[in-house]
Amino acid sequence: MTRQSAYWWHTGLVLACLSLCHFIFAQSKTGNLKAGAAKISITPDISNLPKGFKIIRDSVYVRVIILDNGISKAALITVDAGMIPTSFCTRVTTKIRSQFGIPRENILISATHSHSAPFIGGGLHPAANGAIDPYTESVENKILAAIAQSIQQFAPATIGYNTGTSFININRDVIDPDTRLWTQGPNYEGSSDKTVAVLTISTITGEPIAVYINYAMHANEMFLSGAISADVPGETCAYIEKYFHHKMIALWTSGAAGDQNPMYNQPMMDVDQVQIDAVLASHKAKETNEAIFYLFAGGDAGITVDPELLQRQSGLVSSMGQFLGEEVLRVMKYTKAKSPVIKIQAIQDSIICPGRTRTNVGREGAAGTYTDGDPVHILLGVLMLNDIVLGTVNAEVYSPIAMELKKKSPYGKTMVVTITNGSANSGYIPSDDAFGRYTFQVLGSRLKEGCAQESIVNGLIGLMNTISHK
Repeated sequence: MTRQSAYWWHTGLVLACLSLCHFIFAQSKTGNLKAGAAKISITPDISNLPKGFKIIRDSVYVRVIILDNGISKAALITVDAGMIPTSFCTRVTTKIRSQFGIPRENILISATHSHSAPFIGGGLHPAANGAIDPYTESVENKILAAIAQSIQQFAPATIGYNTGTSFININRDVIDPDTRLWTQGPNYEGSSDKTVAVLTISTITGEPIAVYINYAMHANEMFLSGAISADVPGETCAYIEKYFHHKMIALWTSGAAGDQNPMYNQPMMDVDQVQIDAVLASHKAKETNEAIFYLFAGGDAGITVDPELLQRQSGLVSSMGQFLGEEVLRVMKYTKAKSPVIKIQAIQDSIICPGRTRTNVGREGAAGTYTDGDPVHILLGVLMLNDIVLGTVNAEVYSPIAMELKKKSPYGKTMVVTITNGSANSGYIPSDDAFGRYTFQVLGSRLKEGCAQESIVNGLIGLMNTISHK
């Protein structure tokens, strides 16, 4: 069944935000929970590293939790990747539905947003005669294999939810004290969501099967280091799994981290700047954004970065992984109310906002100029596990949007899982108040001001209410 709703604003012109919902529900009965979890490495072979990578700092994985109450199933999947293309998710969810009988709405495929993981392609690879590139095909197959392993590990289970607090993230939209222009840096007074949301799945006797973590922070500590790495998400998950002697699986999901960096990431910024300056000096790029894209695509800056600087960069990943891992362990310890009986419900909703196309260049600091662009499609989803809500958005969202949603949500146990089930054609999704900032995230966003924040908040709450009436 399809629903349409419209939101209107007047900004000289009337802008329309249309909401297109796809209401497909699993049976909404409760049942005793069974759960299983697995992880499989998707790390490339050291002898065949992708362009731009020179070493492997740590392995990258797909991780999976499968929940089954005897009536409905749900799949929680994370991939150590920067983003996951929509076409990739479409192919994988189709295969999961066919092979395992899990409805599309009950599948969450989330990128951990590591900026140092190999690229996952969305479409066909021209050089391979129309075939999917080998790495992408391997990741698809390993997701399916991890689901099969998870089902083989099924055990009677309980589910619990609790939250903690971590101060390792910080707002990254700041005015430079010297130039007085907008730039990227630690903004100690800016909006920042410190919440660590933790969904714990345990056996009936209390041994953890898996933990599903949600935190709003960019995974960019190892960016442009030349090292494959799952970054802080991978380090956090590995720390927790080691604590439990590798008898459980830990999954990281990205909260609304569009404006959130690690609090300490100066080594990463120093590594970036050294290479950007080298690329600009060699005339391989004309401006900063172009140099970053050149490096991100595997271009060579033609210099050797100071090994001690790279070591500092790597060391921060270990430190932050331990800090966040310890907070997750504390939260798990005090998650008392766990239910063995569960209701699984899910729904998805596509909203459409007015778009824009940028007509000038420049990374940040000065205003952008724009013409009207194609509409922007954003996929929303709600997966409810009893009264626990996993609200999903397929893009990088600014933290005030998630904080407003959690404040207004009719359910106290609400987490916002971003970069999930594909990649919107929006770029970043700034909060309404952020459109006055000339940061690269805002300048590069394809969204016009005044639609996305209200549409996302109202859209996800509307989906929660729709489920509650079923």
